[in-house]
Formats: sequence, structure tokens, C-alpha cells
Amino acid sequence: MQELLSNLLKPKTLNDIVGQKHLVGDNKILNNMVKNNKLFSFILTGKSGSGKNSIANALVNDLNQNYRYFNAVIHSKKDLDIIFEEAKLYKNLILIADEFHRLNKAKQDLFLPYIENNLITIIILTSQNPYFSINPAIRSRCQIFKLEELNENDILDGINKAISHLENISITEEAKKMISKLSNGDLRFAYNLLEVAYYYDEKHNITENLIKEINPESNKFLDKNEDSYYDLLSALQKSIRGSDVDASIYYLALLIERGDIESILRRLIVIAYEDISLANPTMGIKVMAAYQNAITVGLPEARIILSQIVIEMALSVKSNSSYKAIDEALNLIKLKDYGVNPNIKIHTTTYKYPHDYKNNFVNQEYLPTEIKNKKFYIPKTYGFEKNIKSYYDFINELKKNPK
Repeated sequence: MQELLSNLLKPKTLNDIVGQKHLVGDNKILNNMVKNNKLFSFILTGKSGSGKNSIANALVNDLNQNYRYFNAVIHSKKDLDIIFEEAKLYKNLILIADEFHRLNKAKQDLFLPYIENNLITIIILTSQNPYFSINPAIRSRCQIFKLEELNENDILDGINKAISHLENISITEEAKKMISKLSNGDLRFAYNLLEVAYYYDEKHNITENLIKEINPESNKFLDKNEDSYYDLLSALQKSIRGSDVDASIYYLALLIERGDIESILRRLIVIAYEDISLANPTMGIKVMAAYQNAITVGLPEARIILSQIVIEMALSVKSNSSYKAIDEALNLIKLKDYGVNPNIKIHTTTYKYPHDYKNNFVNQEYLPTEIKNKKFYIPKTYGFEKNIKSYYDFINELKKNPK
């Protein structure tokens, strides 16, 4: 049986890697590990298809060192115990640990003494944010390298490499570009689609029309990486922000026609917190419920769920005070980090516990002294936020006139 194209194209060295030049380019960190014959524990994080496995395997091949592979999805505790025993035997063993985020915290901790005692040099692969999915004790012993999403030119480079492995192939530039767009940064998807197209046509002639025939939904998705698609998402947000319910439904319909409901839902989550926010704080919960329901039923029924939540969002009272507050704070600390007020540090002796005082409030400084009068949050006076403003005003009055 013919070997899969994606397997044939697995990189054997770092020079074979598509994209990720910030890690594998000349004089970059991973290439320098090979030059210096020195490997240390690190984490590769990035979306599926960005090349985590390829980089890890190419690196150990370049170093010409023994390694073991552990996948948290398919391997068991027994497999892990065997690896640990080998590590003791060899005194140091390279371990590629894939899907590491799927291990619970207790199982992740099993690796710690072996990493700490240099019995294992670990290369962790994860598609999740390592700051949330990996134990701090392990994370602190590893460098974190983030893989960038492959762009269309990276995918085109991969396609051109793949073509050299396919005999008698004829492919148009338009077909290459279409495969690249449809892959959405996933090189494996691009290889698989190219291979299907190659065997779909007896003469191995691959055209744009052939790709459309294989993937009839392609027309809905081709605009996804173009300005026109983001213009639609922007138009939807601006229409909801402007409380124009009919325009909101119109742009929603155009987006639904493209078939990608997850992008719509992600944008609705942003709108709930950026544009509606504290004026109607339950909207975030409602959008998440709509998200779960829409994903569960899928299209075409999901259109009804999307319509209902968009109408409610468009006609909801709006506020951008929380979004403006955090941006104001971020802009300030970019200029200078003032640290923590000594009054509320861990080992302070001057902190006063507000619950011990009348109204659960005591007048004391929380902000650093240099910016003690800085106001980041400016409340609005309508919707639910008027209730927040009422308490905000009450606290400010207590600060002026402590009772």
C-alpha cells in the first residue's frame, strides 16, 4: 500500500521544517542546540498542524540521540513507568511528551523528580496555553517556545515540496493557492487535500475546479483569510454596538452563508464583554449558552440560536467602561511598573481587614503611592451599571468622609 504523503514528508532534520524560522532558522535557538550538541528541557506550544511533533523529532534526529516518545492520549501509566526505569538506567533520556496538557496535575507531577535530577530531558508538546495547562513546577524548569501559525506562503512552500514526491503531477498555481487557503495554517490538511486531489484525477491534473469538486464547501470558506471576511465580522460588531438590529441580522446572514459559525460565536463573546459589558453583565453567560447550543446542533438549526442572541445583543443597553479601564491600566504600566503598595504585600503588618469595619470598608491605600489618585474605571449611568455606580459613589463618599 502506498505510504501517505504526510508520512513521506515528515521532516528528518530541522532544515526540512516548513515555517517557524524564529526557532529553526540560522543562528536561532533550536539550530544552535544542534550546533552546540546541547539540549535542555523545553515546551513547544502551538495549534494543531503547526509542526510541534515535526520539530521535536527532527531535533533529536539532528542530535543523533536516543529518545522515547510518550503520548498522553494513547499511552498508559505502565508505559510511563518503563520510560522512568530506562531513564534511571541511561542516567539521562530524552523524552518527547505529546498532548501533555491532557495529563491531570497529579500525573504531571510524576515527571518532576526525573526532570529535576536530570534523568530526563523533556520536550513537551501542547496545543494549550502552558501557563494554564502545565504545572508551575515543571514549567519553571522548561523554556517555552511558541510556534507561529503557518501562513499561506509557508503552506505553499510545503505544497511545492510535496509535489516532488508525486509522479506525473500537473497542478495549477490557482489550485495551490486554493489548497493553501483552505488549510487555514494546517500543513497536514494541505498534504491530505493535495493527495486526495492527486488520486482523484486519473491523469493527476489538479485544478481549482477539481479542488472545488472534492471540497464543495470551499467557496464558503475561501474568504475566511481575506479582508472581506473580517470586514463582515467587523460590520456585525459595529452594527450590534450601534444597536441596529436589522443590520446585525443582515451581516449575521452573510456570515452564516460562509458556514463558519465558530468565528461568529467567538466575535459575539468579544462583543458581550467589549460593547455590552457591565450595562448587562449576564450577556456573557447568555452568549456562552448560545455558543454551546449552536455548536451542539450545528447548521442549519444553529442559525436560529444565532439570530436570537444577536437580536438580544443589538437591543441591549451598552457600556465600554471595563474595556476602557483595562486599556488605561495597560497603557500606564507600559510606561512604568509601580509594583505593589507595601500596605497590601503578603508580609505586611499594616493591612486592615475591611470585613472588620462598618459597611465592610476601611479607608486605606491599595494603589502604589505614586498613582494613588489614578482613576481607571469611569462608570456609566445606565443599565445594570447604574447599580455599580451607586456603590462606587458610596465608597468614594466614605473615602472623603470616613465614619
